[in-house]
Amino acid sequence: MTTSALFDLKLHDETTAPGEAAAILADSRKALGFVPNMYANMANLPAVLKGYIDSYNAFRATAGFTPVEQEVIFLTISRLNGCRYCTAAHSMIADKMSKVPADVLAALRSGETLPDARLEALAQFTREMVEHRGKPGAAAVKGFRDAGYTAEQALGVVVAIAAKTFSNYVNHLAGTEVDPAFASYKLA
Repeated sequence: MTTSALFDLKLHDETTAPGEAAAILADSRKALGFVPNMYANMANLPAVLKGYIDSYNAFRATAGFTPVEQEVIFLTISRLNGCRYCTAAHSMIADKMSKVPADVLAALRSGETLPDARLEALAQFTREMVEHRGKPGAAAVKGFRDAGYTAEQALGVVVAIAAKTFSNYVNHLAGTEVDPAFASYKLA
């Protein structure tokens, strides 16, 4: 099922993108072998693409989460926001790169309780942050802290929400087609 575009955005590449978006897309092609459709849409306003890339990279590099935990956060946010593109892309990353256990990935994709208590506390805290606009309930905060997560990591969740707000919202507006690299992870 394809999401309809609310706005007709040009799919840019490194030769057509305005301003600093061209260099970001060129870097993406070098790193990934292609320009993801999401990036191509974001390039219509370079500040959006740069904001996404900066917040995404900052989260990955500084938030203090393992690759598995990072995908728990990203997939929780993307599922809650109904972003089919990011759910497919992060499912592929979770499976092939971050080595998220299959049962955890399946639960993340369906919104079920995670089979790992520590990861479930992380997912619950993330859900509360998204659903209550940064005001998680006491139980979610206690579960997060009791699972060994820190105040700095709570701020890391905020960075992840910022990154996913860029990507999820752009994908909703653009009706971004899932790239072939992620197609086998599309939700039915």
